[in-house]
Amino acid sequence: MSKDSLINIKINNKEIQVDKNLTVMQACEIAGEEIPRFCYHDKLSIAGNCRMCLVEIEKAPKLVSSCTMPLMDGMSIITNSDKVKAGRKGVMEFLLINHPLDCPICDQGGECDLQDQAMYYGFDKSRYQENKRAVDNKNMGPLVNTIMTRCIHCTRCVRFATEVAGVPELGMLGRGENAEITTYLEQSITSELSGNVIDLCPVGALTSKPYQFKARPWELKRTDSIDIFDAVGSNIRIDSRAQEILRVTPRANDLINEEWITDKVRFNYDGYYQQRIDQPYIRKNGTLDPVTWSDAIKSLKQKLKNSKPLSLIGDQVDIETGYAIKKFMKNFGDNNVECRTDNQAIIQNNVESIRFNTPLTEIENADLIIIGGTNPRIEAPIINHKIFKAYNNFAEIFNIGENLDLNYPTHQLGEDLSNLNSEDLQKALKKSKNPLMIIGSGFLSNIQDVKTLKALFEFSYKNKIITEEKII
Repeated sequence: MSKDSLINIKINNKEIQVDKNLTVMQACEIAGEEIPRFCYHDKLSIAGNCRMCLVEIEKAPKLVSSCTMPLMDGMSIITNSDKVKAGRKGVMEFLLINHPLDCPICDQGGECDLQDQAMYYGFDKSRYQENKRAVDNKNMGPLVNTIMTRCIHCTRCVRFATEVAGVPELGMLGRGENAEITTYLEQSITSELSGNVIDLCPVGALTSKPYQFKARPWELKRTDSIDIFDAVGSNIRIDSRAQEILRVTPRANDLINEEWITDKVRFNYDGYYQQRIDQPYIRKNGTLDPVTWSDAIKSLKQKLKNSKPLSLIGDQVDIETGYAIKKFMKNFGDNNVECRTDNQAIIQNNVESIRFNTPLTEIENADLIIIGGTNPRIEAPIINHKIFKAYNNFAEIFNIGENLDLNYPTHQLGEDLSNLNSEDLQKALKKSKNPLMIIGSGFLSNIQDVKTLKALFEFSYKNKIITEEKII
């Protein structure tokens, strides 16, 4: 931050220096002042429609919403005056006019923004005797439960669907008292990131269907963890009660998954309890018979004495278990462990051929992206989200392989790697300053000759797709 971008302002008569490009709300947070909000979110565009973040600005005729107000040099902001408190109480009173008294049966109870802020900023009584309005619940698929009568129209879910998920399928229809958040065509959300609207919703309008009526937040033990299902190492939090996992939620990490996780990550935990092989089996006379662990280990020991075993480590095995298997297999010689379940080609003793050489945060800064033999929307939705951000920053995206149904347009070059030499792509590469290429298992699993893979790396170095600065 340059000194030219700093300005002097006052917050509750305390002078601070902040970046002039911030909003009043962001400056207040830097100063340590808490500003209530429902519609504002760091990763979404500013809507300014809940009005809960009202503050007083000296010489201004009325209260202003701090999330939409830009800073000016010398501005004096007051966040705790009687006028501000009365304004916030009035906004909270309006928000609660139609909100149902569902707290005892609401899954959001105990971690609800509306509950918390009503307690701190609201009145302790209601002045309205009219009937509350009722809204029909919407079908958003098998994962997201909707109770739309609770909705306060913050539009976080609408902005998320358009700006992050890239599927503008949610919106607000109607006006005034008839306004409703809905899926336009009464269909479920098609995004692989749809479960994130559960975390974004500040009330209980959008909750998790699999988690419905399972537990209260204060009953859960929280464990920080790393996900193994989407191959990017998303930071997650596992909520459990006794020995049972009840839900998985994201942890913020701007270097990897930001504040989002995929639906596979969020809802996969039921696989730990259904159709699990919970005891060992031994094949006898063509059938699998259940046995005890001691019998299984004895049988395995006997077979290992008279064989030269090979070990295949699956793609869902954690590193600790993989290392233990590799150490165990050392007893039977070298080069007897394999972890490629799809026969992907690699270059021996070249770590660049098996890893994602570009930091995830750099994907969105690319001005040209080549996708080959992969569908990032299905295989790695977090990476697909980064590509979508690059597209919104005017990156050109080329696809080699099957014609994909992505949430951004691509230049389809063909189905063969030889299309890397196409005239259109070569012209774009010459103009590009920060190109990126993602080659997936669609090609890597079918490469018969390592020379083909080496040619891909030569192409990458020649066109400055891989450089020393880009490698992790």
